Amino acid sequence: MGEYSLLIILFAPFLGSIALIFIPRQEELMVRMTAAISAGISLLASFYIFFAYDPIKGGFQFVQRFAWSEELGIAFYVGVDGIGGPLVFASAILLFAGIFVSWHIKDRTKEFYIFLLILAAATIGVFMSLDLFFLYFFYEMSVLPMYLLLGVWGSHTKGYLSMTDPEGLKLRDSVDFIFNFGSNSKEYAAMKLTLFLSAGAVMALMGILLIYHMSGLHTFDILVLREQAKFTDTMSTLIWILIFFGFASIAPIWPLHSWSPVGHAAAPAATSMLHAGVLMKLGHFSIIRVGFEILPEATRDLMWIAAVLCIGSIIYGGLVSYFAKDTKYVIGYSSSSHMGYIFLGMAALSYISLSGAVIYMFAHALATSMLFAMAGWVYDQTHSRDIPSLGGLSEKMPFIAGAFIVACMASIGMPGTINFVAEIMIIVGSWDRYPLQVVVAVLGIVLTMAYMFKMMRGLFYGKLDPEFAHTSDAKSWIDRMPLILLIACSIILGLFPGHFYDVVRSTVEPMVDRINQVAPLVTQNTRGLLP
Repeated sequence: MGEYSLLIILFAPFLGSIALIFIPRQEELMVRMTAAISAGISLLASFYIFFAYDPIKGGFQFVQRFAWSEELGIAFYVGVDGIGGPLVFASAILLFAGIFVSWHIKDRTKEFYIFLLILAAATIGVFMSLDLFFLYFFYEMSVLPMYLLLGVWGSHTKGYLSMTDPEGLKLRDSVDFIFNFGSNSKEYAAMKLTLFLSAGAVMALMGILLIYHMSGLHTFDILVLREQAKFTDTMSTLIWILIFFGFASIAPIWPLHSWSPVGHAAAPAATSMLHAGVLMKLGHFSIIRVGFEILPEATRDLMWIAAVLCIGSIIYGGLVSYFAKDTKYVIGYSSSSHMGYIFLGMAALSYISLSGAVIYMFAHALATSMLFAMAGWVYDQTHSRDIPSLGGLSEKMPFIAGAFIVACMASIGMPGTINFVAEIMIIVGSWDRYPLQVVVAVLGIVLTMAYMFKMMRGLFYGKLDPEFAHTSDAKSWIDRMPLILLIACSIILGLFPGHFYDVVRSTVEPMVDRINQVAPLVTQNTRGLLP
């Protein structure tokens, strides 16, 4: 397995989606088992590369390269380092868990699993691509299945009900609907997500093409560009801005975030898991892979932009989460808030902060996916996401309530979870450079505690409404297994983070050294909002 591990991880979901095309839709069990087996193969191979990665050796490992166009300098070139490896592992975990979270979907089951497998495979392709052409190719590939998964299998929010006239005729095809940003129908959410991500992708593509042309190397090979590409200061700044804002839109950074919570609210549970868990991390990862690796001087000079904008992400996302009444909006805006912590860790450009940011990408993927999976279960049982109308569900759902508590504790950063390790590294590693942002981040943790406890109390405690007396708990192993898997990964890696940290540090150290070498770190008089 070792030599071809990355190809197995990447192509198992693709091959699974192809196999599903030839299975009759009436054979629902075979459809589900095929999806589960392909996701399981990918998970096992990703588990292998995560623990077989040699942090002492470092660099890119499990590399495979196949020339695609010598004239254009394009190659199918894959490999993982201490940043890509954990994120590939996270994608495989969430895909496998998402298959079982969606086990009871009845509407077009085959097509749903096909698009879910393609979505996960596309994110995996980004995390292991060492060629800019294919990195962008897989990045764009992730948009199409997201659009369909939201538009076909998503759900309307309460705001959608207001889009009917007194006669009951739907106004969704009117111009008013297009510009009604409070409508939040699933079609609207899918279109908004697509437009935001496509606009950002165009900016990123302009930056990539400038790298290809202005470097004079006529190659998309990231490793060659990292070592040999040279740009003028003006061109380097222009390219970096295009790359940063192009990819930051999917992260999403404030104020480019509004598509994400709407998408979370409309998406089915498994799609929300992949959306929050790994799709949003494509932005951070691509900024690191392209901006940090190829444009170290501009990165050191301009990452203060992320340090400023992350304040808006942390505070705005947290406040909206506190006042939101829809479970998915609470979790969705919480995710936007937590993305600010990753940007803070990236902006500080220290070994500890950047390592913490990478670990937090993985940790957030697990915790938020748990929350979305259970929000989906509650919705399936009650057909409601309105927190004030719910309550007392722990009486009927003791397992879900207990798992929800664990997920909330992970989101808060409770010691014993991998989130705690990541958060403390970001806070400690960023203090010397951005103390104001660190204070905001700590206040954000307090705010996270407030809205997580508020949501948990509103859903599971208090008096049970007789209307929900029919609801049931997750009792079968199919329903419980994905939550147990996510909880186990969060706690085991939180208690024993040594190997994880060594893997991440093996890549972060030389990256930070290189950035500091080309642009020495200046610590005098830099304690504040700006560097």
